[in-house]
Amino acid sequence: MGQRFILGEEVWLFEAAAAEACRVPYGVGCASGTDALWLAMTAAEIGPGDAVLTTPFSFFATVSSILRVGAQPMLADIDPRTYNLDAGSIAATLRDRNQSCGNTQLRAILPVHLYGQCVDWDAFTALKKEFGVLLIEDAAQAFGAQWKGQPAGNLGDMAAFSFYPTKNLSAYGDAGLLTTGHERFAERAGILRVHGMRQRYFHEEVGWNSRLDTIQAAVLLVKLQHIDRWNRERRERAKTYDDLFAQRGLAENGPYPQHGVVLPYVDPRGTHVFHQYVIRAPRRDALKVFLAQQGIGSEIYYPLPLHLQPSLRNLGYADGAFPESERAAKEVLALPMFPELTQPEQERVVTAIAEFLS
Repeated sequence: MGQRFILGEEVWLFEAAAAEACRVPYGVGCASGTDALWLAMTAAEIGPGDAVLTTPFSFFATVSSILRVGAQPMLADIDPRTYNLDAGSIAATLRDRNQSCGNTQLRAILPVHLYGQCVDWDAFTALKKEFGVLLIEDAAQAFGAQWKGQPAGNLGDMAAFSFYPTKNLSAYGDAGLLTTGHERFAERAGILRVHGMRQRYFHEEVGWNSRLDTIQAAVLLVKLQHIDRWNRERRERAKTYDDLFAQRGLAENGPYPQHGVVLPYVDPRGTHVFHQYVIRAPRRDALKVFLAQQGIGSEIYYPLPLHLQPSLRNLGYADGAFPESERAAKEVLALPMFPELTQPEQERVVTAIAEFLS
């Protein structure tokens, strides 16, 4: 590695390699997945007076990035099986566009491929045609996921990836990537990430400092060679969990738990990469405490939907606005999931859950 610590040669190499993996012409590296979302919307000239529709059941950055560009977030509910944004809920919201958007113009839909599974892209393609909007993928958790053989990052007009250290494809620190098939979006994003410069010290517009560190790109270049195997191993670990829960008689038909647990639903049209293995469980909070007492880690993604966050109350949504998102927030629990997870470790997790539910 040379002495260019920011946007060095490894950055260009990684951008090209990641774009090739996503089967798109352009990749633009940046400082984080959050910045990748901001770059995507800003490159598309989304801003004040515009609306962007997304999910209330996601990480905060999905909505905060919309606010960051000055646009108005709109929300629709999720599919209770996949936890992804539900196209039917979107259509019901948008068919009364005047009431939904007020004085704003709907410019884009921002679906999240949550937990490593692509949204129903056939349905979203139909929404794009019906409403004439851009589709921007929040693929932060889904590098390597596919829909009908097409990879995340190649489905929409643009996509945003995160390489935060906990992601399937992870950097040494924070890093992100925008992918697109549109040259104009890639070119503008590349300028915006360096304070609006095309030529050094000549600023065409006000951009931001969102450059990708060379060392992060170097790490990602190495890990990119292994991501297909790691994702395959995650799917194998997920299948082991499924089998262990079934053998214990704990697996219930969803979408809501009664006495056992609801296992992750995998849409057969896609390829899940299991960034998280998420179950639904009765008495979820007590189960999380019980597992911790057994020395077993678990996490809740996400305990409070975005429309109920204190800082987003001014969006105008009340309790009960999105019942599927609100119910999921009370029931979901992510179990240990990583390629090196062993079957005895998984058996220990399932045994502990069986003991709690007995």
